[in-house]
Amino acid sequence: MKKINTDELNNEELWLGYADIQQELKKRNLVRTNNIVGERGEFLAIETYNSISGLPNLQAAPEGTQNVDALSRKGERYSIKTISEPGNTTGVFYGVGEKDDGAVPDKKFEYVIIVQIFKDYRPKRILELTWDQFLKFKRWHSTMRAWNLGVTQTLLSEAKIILDNTQG
Repeated sequence: MKKINTDELNNEELWLGYADIQQELKKRNLVRTNNIVGERGEFLAIETYNSISGLPNLQAAPEGTQNVDALSRKGERYSIKTISEPGNTTGVFYGVGEKDDGAVPDKKFEYVIIVQIFKDYRPKRILELTWDQFLKFKRWHSTMRAWNLGVTQTLLSEAKIILDNTQG
């Protein structure tokens, strides 16, 4: 793959190049929003699931569907969260209960897919958790007043590992 030599571009050219790439990504239906990290994770998750035999084929959920980013042919709902290096915590899940509520929230999705990406947007790891595993590992984010997930050794030991590019 040909790498763009960004060192030769001045600041304005770099910004305009970024805008051009964003527009081309939208034109090719590779992204739907300006959340490039999240869009990259959703693309990688759907592409990976659709290319590995034995995994469900996924398609993007309609825009604006809360907590659901992809659907299987069986109608299973997938929430996809992307973590870029060096982070290890997902964005938040809204609408799945309050911290001190005590009630088990209504099931919003069947699976969570966590996509970890390297700084250059290459896939690092793709993990899958069930709804019950999500409930077990969710952590309260007090500022956002919603839940998130941290990729810990315990979570890694229990998650289904779909892809792992962390070795070498």
